[in-house]
Amino acid sequence: MTFSTLGLSDKVQAAVEAAGYTQPTPIQEKAIPIVLERKDVVGIAQTGTGKTASFVLPMLTRLESGRARARMPRTLILEPTRELAAQVEENFNKYGINHKLSVALLIGGVSFDEQLKKLDRGVDVLIATPGRLLDLFGRGRLLMTGVEILVIDEADRMLDMGFIPDIEKICKMIPTNRQTLMFSATMPPEIQRLADMFLRDPVRVEAGKPSSVTKTVTQRLIAAGREQHEKREVLRDLITDAQDLKNAIIFCNRKRDVQIVYRSLEKHGFSVGALHGDMDQRARMAMLDAFRNNRLTLLVASDVAARGLDIPDVSHVFNFDVPVHAEDYVHRIGRTGRAGRSGTAVTIVTDLDAKALAAVEKLIGEAPEWIGEPAGEAPRGERRSSSSGERERGRRGRSTEREPRREAGERKEPRGERTERPERAERPDRSEQQPRAERQEARSDRQEPRGERRRDDRKPRDRTTPPPARTEHGRAEHGRSEQPRADQPPRERNPHERREDRRHDRRHDHDEPPVVGLGDHVPAFLLRPTRPLRTAS
Repeated sequence: MTFSTLGLSDKVQAAVEAAGYTQPTPIQEKAIPIVLERKDVVGIAQTGTGKTASFVLPMLTRLESGRARARMPRTLILEPTRELAAQVEENFNKYGINHKLSVALLIGGVSFDEQLKKLDRGVDVLIATPGRLLDLFGRGRLLMTGVEILVIDEADRMLDMGFIPDIEKICKMIPTNRQTLMFSATMPPEIQRLADMFLRDPVRVEAGKPSSVTKTVTQRLIAAGREQHEKREVLRDLITDAQDLKNAIIFCNRKRDVQIVYRSLEKHGFSVGALHGDMDQRARMAMLDAFRNNRLTLLVASDVAARGLDIPDVSHVFNFDVPVHAEDYVHRIGRTGRAGRSGTAVTIVTDLDAKALAAVEKLIGEAPEWIGEPAGEAPRGERRSSSSGERERGRRGRSTEREPRREAGERKEPRGERTERPERAERPDRSEQQPRAERQEARSDRQEPRGERRRDDRKPRDRTTPPPARTEHGRAEHGRSEQPRADQPPRERNPHERREDRRHDRRHDHDEPPVVGLGDHVPAFLLRPTRPLRTAS
């Protein structure tokens, strides 16, 4: 079968021939006629089989009639990553060379201004990531009522990245009489639920078994030590010993490891670049462009480069880490062996990766061959990850250090064999002592109520007698008597002297509060001499 028998327009067939393609792939052969019939499609095929062209080519044929209106795109394509969106735009530019269609890319990391200008003029094809699309729609800069075709590409990747709630919102904003195309490499239950909810009687198109690996890819495994420097040494040996290596992608599970492996390879003189999610959009596109044009031989990447990136001629894929999710293994090694070419995929395995490797082998239905001796299986308590294994070793090391200290001191004895403690001195039996009531009575006889002892000990003082005389420092002269002698009349005291005496009492007499008579407490104003009343003359 050729492209001329699929029902595509003459302009599209001419563009395909100009690109050098003459025969469609199985997924293109099955999906293109159904899309042209305006039916909903669920396409399932492993990566590298031409899924992008299976919806781009029929969309170009359908868009030859009609025109775009301002802020109302005619078709919408949703992609999980910026790289995939940019790649789909390249496909439209390549196959739509004979069409005068406007294509807009709506992704993060790019200025709003240029995107808004295209939308205001009207676009035939809008390629977007879900987050940026919902952002513009919420600002009122985009209308979804004119969408005729909706494409959800890499649906399983959308699920992994948490975009399913956003996809549901977008599907509810688009008219229900649209045509919906969904493409995925795997079909988990959540994606099946999404298809049942938003697709109308879809036609299921499969090319090969889901989650299968292309037969043109040779898979190998190689054992390495747990430490990162040991894995990097194995990786360098693999790159050096590869005979037909043209270029290669090296996948790591974490962005931090991407940077470490990139710097290590660069230090050892390799032509290498890095690609991960923390890089800005311009740097990522520049790195991909350099790798595509063979200015770089090696590309160290996270799983952001594992899905759907069309780099035509990648000879090798190296998995520096066994992927956490088994589906990612299929997408990673699918970067090589594309379009019928041969490729090689080698995975570095440690003894901590036994569980992840078993999940991969179960998914693909085969066990790749080992280069050299296979990796051993880690002890039961260490089958987690390399980081958890290091923490486990650290805990074991600390526990072994404590053991000698325990032996040096008192050793903890098994239960039931403890030595008997020396008996304490026998306490007297309370039954032989006095009864409680008698003890309390005896105690009350010995103790006196608080405050009564001092009051009883003091000698009674005659309140009518004046207080003892005071010295110039305010101290009482206890040896002297203030009683007037018989031959001396009593001296009258000035009221101001009384007030001065009272001040000295408050400031200096801390030993014993003075006992004063009533006369000392007479207010001063009562002691002032009264003026005689004036009588009217």
